[in-house]
Amino acid sequence: MKNIFFYQTEIGEIGIAENGNAITNLYFKRIELIDNFNLAETKLIKEAYSQLKNYLLGDIKKFTLPLNPEGTDFMKKVWNSLTLIPYGQTCTYKEVAKSTGNEKASRAVGLANNKNPIPIFIPCHRVIGANGKLVGYSGGIDIKKYLLNLERTNIKDIF
Repeated sequence: MKNIFFYQTEIGEIGIAENGNAITNLYFKRIELIDNFNLAETKLIKEAYSQLKNYLLGDIKKFTLPLNPEGTDFMKKVWNSLTLIPYGQTCTYKEVAKSTGNEKASRAVGLANNKNPIPIFIPCHRVIGANGKLVGYSGGIDIKKYLLNLERTNIKDIF
């Protein structure tokens, strides 16, 4: 059984879910609770929210949470690659495909990106189109733009 709790943030209401050991989902809006969710603010969810809040304030650049996204082996490989994209930088779908060992898998990378169950913590917002355009994001293009601008604004704090 998963636990979930909702928070109001500067990018809207966010739901964070965990399975008792790791964060499993982040939702950009309140979901209707179904049988496999308990509404509970656990210690792990509180920590995830604390890190998210500090990220949105520009105070942290990297999350240190246990993550357990559910998906195929290929999806997990893509999601792992996404966690390696440095704060404040972007990659194209093709670059992510290359990092998985299959540079022709750009479409499959796009599908995996679209199915990312833990956006922000797994930074799929850092993946852009080959032409530099912002394409697709589960939270909407406005939130993707907000997150990228937040990181660009705070990148100077890294160096």
